[in-house]
Amino acid sequence: MKDFVLECCVDSVESALEADKGGADRIELAANLIIGGTSPSIALYNEIRRQSDIKIFALLRPRFGDFHYTENEFKILKEEVAMFRDAGADGVVVGCLNVDGTLDLEKMEELVKEAGDMHVTLHRAFDMTKDPFETLEQAKKLGIKTILTSGHKNNALDGKDLIKELVEKAGDDIEILVGSGVNANVIKEFLADTNATSFHMSGKVTLDSKMEYRKEGVSMGLPMMSEYEICQTSAEKIREAREVLDNARK
Repeated sequence: MKDFVLECCVDSVESALEADKGGADRIELAANLIIGGTSPSIALYNEIRRQSDIKIFALLRPRFGDFHYTENEFKILKEEVAMFRDAGADGVVVGCLNVDGTLDLEKMEELVKEAGDMHVTLHRAFDMTKDPFETLEQAKKLGIKTILTSGHKNNALDGKDLIKELVEKAGDDIEILVGSGVNANVIKEFLADTNATSFHMSGKVTLDSKMEYRKEGVSMGLPMMSEYEICQTSAEKIREAREVLDNARK
């Protein structure tokens, strides 16, 4: 029987420590999770590493939006892989696509090579590809260890049927990591209906800012988002998911 894996996506030291406290096996470290995640700073990585020995996979994405990158963006991406490798990260989470919705094999091969001994995950760029089964086989050949996917849907429950197929076709060659909308209850459903064993979640709650003075009519980002709310991982939500997996192992 495969071991269960619980990965938590975080974008702050506080969230990383909550994930560790809740029993996550590893974290996917990013910045700006509110827009799907971009590359984190090395300073953020270093501070988490000083305070925790949890496994850290760095999500590397030079910008918000699609996954077809310019040469300049790819240079940055490749340099970030090297930077996190040299810093001692356990893995990187990357993905590059061609304009026709296929995996950019040339760029991905370069990134895998640059990663060296690090674990390489293909992120949800996978969910934007034209043919999931072709991409799965290509990822295997590239030596990618994990595919993060919601089954080509906005959330994993809607993509459950495809995920079930992917898990079967992946076998022991590559990990299928179920992500998007995952919580303890969703994990229970996947365990009942599929052979999935790896799950990715944020376990986030919304906290009120400690700011007492609040400036009205000025927005630092998207107008529909409050400047005075903070999304942060909850150890309790991670622990609930961990307990589901631990009970399933018994």
